[in-house]
Amino acid sequence: MKGKLVLVPTPIAPDLPLEEVAKTLIHNSLKDDFENTRIVVEEAKEGRRRWLKWGFPRESIEDFILYNEHNHESAGKQIISEIEKGCTVYMMSDGGLPAFCDPGKNLVSQCHRQKLKVTATPFPHSISLALSLSGFDHDTFVFEGFLPKDNDDRKKRLDTLRGEKRTIIFMDTPYRLGKLISEVGRNFGQRPCFLGLDLGFPQEELIVCKASQIPSVFSKQKREFILIISQS
Repeated sequence: MKGKLVLVPTPIAPDLPLEEVAKTLIHNSLKDDFENTRIVVEEAKEGRRRWLKWGFPRESIEDFILYNEHNHESAGKQIISEIEKGCTVYMMSDGGLPAFCDPGKNLVSQCHRQKLKVTATPFPHSISLALSLSGFDHDTFVFEGFLPKDNDDRKKRLDTLRGEKRTIIFMDTPYRLGKLISEVGRNFGQRPCFLGLDLGFPQEELIVCKASQIPSVFSKQKREFILIISQS
């Protein structure tokens, strides 16, 4: 059974506590399945300092995996191997949301390519969370939000957006999920697409595919979602 990559949003201020759900998940994972739990940090010194401040076991520090801009290629291969062997990998940063505008997006992208599960501990901002979970390049992106409700205005806006080269973020109400999937498929065809459904809930699903290939089953569902079109 394959494992998973879990992004752990890390407080930006170094003296703030780790979010309680994340702390409990990591504690329980280390206690119940230490052999199959891996911890990834950005820098050794900062990662160790915070780890001890949050009350995690000191003996885990020796097994930290470093992943940053200097070693992301070699470390990425190691982490993917661990996930494929069945390990749960918790990825932290020096501060902020892992994989949001940092090399972690490469690791997330690798996981998606190899059909490995990616998720995150609770994070309150759905847009940046979706970008991190997508693994798409997002050095620049445009938040399109809700398209116009009027069909003619909606079509005009989509016609304009077809020429947009940046990563595009769409949101809409659950009952328009099917309509947006259909429109995105027609307008963005072969561009990579990320569909994040019910982010943060037990029923969360992440779909990465070509815009024209989003499974039709989702067009019949009403779910909270964010849809992202990758840079062209």
